Amino acid sequence: MSDWTTKKILITGGTGSFGKAFLQYALEVLKPNAIRIFSRDELKQYEMRKQFNHPSIRYFIGDIRDGERVARALAGVDYVIHAAAMKHVEAAEYNPFEAVQTNIIGTQNIISSAIDCGVEKVIALSSDKAVNPVNLYGATKLCQERIVTQSNSYVGKKSTRFACVRYGNVVGSRGSVVPLYREQMKSGEVTITDERMTRFWITLPQAVRFVHKALETMQGGEIFVPKLPSMKITDLAKAMAPECKIKIVGIRPGEKLHEVMITEDEARHTLDIGERYVVKPEFQFFPHGHYSGKELPDGFRYASNNNDQWLTPDQLREMIPPA
Repeated sequence: MSDWTTKKILITGGTGSFGKAFLQYALEVLKPNAIRIFSRDELKQYEMRKQFNHPSIRYFIGDIRDGERVARALAGVDYVIHAAAMKHVEAAEYNPFEAVQTNIIGTQNIISSAIDCGVEKVIALSSDKAVNPVNLYGATKLCQERIVTQSNSYVGKKSTRFACVRYGNVVGSRGSVVPLYREQMKSGEVTITDERMTRFWITLPQAVRFVHKALETMQGGEIFVPKLPSMKITDLAKAMAPECKIKIVGIRPGEKLHEVMITEDEARHTLDIGERYVVKPEFQFFPHGHYSGKELPDGFRYASNNNDQWLTPDQLREMIPPA
């Protein structure tokens, strides 16, 4: 593991679920020289400051849509963790250009400023919904992946490197089904859109450690994908609300029955490196070191419904964080 004690890191969307979890991890494990929390909500920053009062933390009010403010925030930074996004599927469908402005244009601002400011590494958080997207949120995340990985070609002689992580649903994060079920349980009835639905499942601590490892090992242009268990939405309902009635409400606009994290086409340039996969860049921007891994078989597809790891209701119950 690298020595982070001399490093300055910035987390965009730092007041979100992931940002707070990574901040906690950084303070306890990594102990960087400085941590900058960049977000646009002053109330969330005020509340976060009360929870995390540490001399190494700096709170920056700003929006990634504002390129000038982004450049100011990235000055002197070594590592950027780009977690800011408009991520609610229905909100993105109803406000499409707002999603484009944040998830695509905002990411481009991060890229440009990172190169100009001499940032060492940028890791961007993507989503399984970026794979074969059926909604605008997924489409913007696909665009984000493409511009982040391809931005390595804009670096020239500078040392900035860009990569992505792509993972599934985070247990208990804002906008996930867990808070929804907790609210619905009060009425004695929880909703399921389709009984066949499956999802990949990851906890916040797992996501934080995964991003840290990706940041440590990235060489530029990769997409890192963790090996995750799948769960059935019916099993989650049983785990959380065994006494409640289940109401089937029908699949929502922009929703899939199953999620995919690696397609057959991507699998041709993907390696299995143990606890994760690495989707190698199709354009080799720099001389890459050797990843110790094996090639995937022809026709390989990593989807939530063809997974060989499945969570039981009891295992799901253990993973759900307390309210």
